[in-house]
Amino acid sequence: MLGSNHHPIRAIMKQLLIQTSMNIALAVTLACIAPTVARADVATTFFQPLVPPRDFQVMVSGGAGGIAPANTRAAIVAAIEDSIEWVELPVRKSKDGKHVLFASDRLEGRSSGQGLVADHTLAQLKELDCGAWFAKRFAGAKILTLGEALALAKGKVNLCLDCRAVDPAQLVREVAEADAWSQVLVTASSPVLRELRGASDDRLALLLMWQPSDEWQVLDELQPAAVDVSASTLDADLCGKLHERGTKVRCRTVDQENTPAAWDKALAAGADYLLSETPEDVVAHVIAKRLTRRPVRFTCHRGASRYAPENTLAAFEKADRLGADFVEFDVRPSRDGEYFLLHDSKLDRTTNGKGQIRDATSKQIRGLDAGAWFAPSGARAHVPSLEEFLSAVPATVSLYFDAKDISPADLAAALAKHNLVERTVVYQSAKYLADLKQIDARIRRMPPSGSIADVNRAAEVAPFALDTRWTALSREYIEHCHARGIQVFADAPFGLSVEKYQEAIEWGIDCIQTDYPLRVWRAMELVAAARQVEQPRAAQ
Repeated sequence: MLGSNHHPIRAIMKQLLIQTSMNIALAVTLACIAPTVARADVATTFFQPLVPPRDFQVMVSGGAGGIAPANTRAAIVAAIEDSIEWVELPVRKSKDGKHVLFASDRLEGRSSGQGLVADHTLAQLKELDCGAWFAKRFAGAKILTLGEALALAKGKVNLCLDCRAVDPAQLVREVAEADAWSQVLVTASSPVLRELRGASDDRLALLLMWQPSDEWQVLDELQPAAVDVSASTLDADLCGKLHERGTKVRCRTVDQENTPAAWDKALAAGADYLLSETPEDVVAHVIAKRLTRRPVRFTCHRGASRYAPENTLAAFEKADRLGADFVEFDVRPSRDGEYFLLHDSKLDRTTNGKGQIRDATSKQIRGLDAGAWFAPSGARAHVPSLEEFLSAVPATVSLYFDAKDISPADLAAALAKHNLVERTVVYQSAKYLADLKQIDARIRRMPPSGSIADVNRAAEVAPFALDTRWTALSREYIEHCHARGIQVFADAPFGLSVEKYQEAIEWGIDCIQTDYPLRVWRAMELVAAARQVEQPRAAQ
């Protein structure tokens, strides 16, 4: 007879118990990585988009409204792709009583329509273009109904419904039909909140806008799940009193208060949610501050090209704010021999120019708009020259120089002029890099690689790193490179999953290039938390 420890059912149960304990420990560790303060545990029944969850959540108004038209499907999807936990959406009624999402009571400016939303039927509103005003690439975007938004958010992101003009009973029915009770907060004037509470038999979670003059009996009457407090008003005392009542706290860090100092102050006071116009900045800032050591470096592809027009100064400034270790950029020449930052050989895709960049003069290139194609905020962005860019590089980032069309001699001279030789890694073919090595051996070289055979062939250029195809990565490949003193960089610009990034970090990759920096940050915090769990276990 087998001993009790070898009984198959007991063995399975034991393994499940161990795994459950590790998951719990990981969640606890993740919530406590270098915490700012300890605070009361406020219970919640809301859906958790992130598992394990963080000890704070971020909310953005309208979805990712900086990179897609606010309140449209594209903006909500973009927020989901960045793992933002909450999207705040404005709800209004059409002429025929349907709930739709639209920021203003008037259609002008953010659609192809005119007049009041309330003067148009849903069918008429659905005919409008709600994307072309933002950028041509969003032409044809349609206004969303509340039902469509609830379906889109199901099991992906929580919604805070800002009830501008609603039928309370109908809104409650829509939430019930979507079975979205655990994914919805509603905010409105106190009279409307009272109606919503009554219509839902207290099932709908309410968000009360807090004013310093408010009396506590308003909270006693409405029993909101959360209270919205401005950053200037919130402090630890108020937050503690609200938590004692089982009420969560949303801190508004918008406009002039949308700063790292305000985010830190709000979290230190105990805020549960941060409402911000730049949720990506909040997430990157908080995780970076809490991690004592990053488990990997990352590169923002063409700058932070998800959040600003690629290869513009705005994209590189954004990458710096997001904590990028490197910024990747592409260089090409004008007809008169001046170098500019542009990925494509043609001007057509990312500027209002036409034709080959080599056929345009530097004066013509300087007059182009390089941002209106991306978003209204990018309008008047220009194509930066290499000289302008190198003069403006923040001291906190290194350069990932994609030498698309620049001679090795000119590249070396530009880096030497700006004292950037030690902060740059250059990507190009092995032949190009061999020539560059002859000019200045100090410049770090990075040829492409897709296999271990490529690693061995690259030895002649003495590479600092190899730019590796993601499909070629493995623990064995990385160990092979490291044994030869070569770092491993890999491109994953088009949005791999957090799990894929996490796997590569655990294998020992040195640097990840991406268009989705928040996914890399999430992978880093998960890896860091898991390592904190493993260290005590290893010591036992």
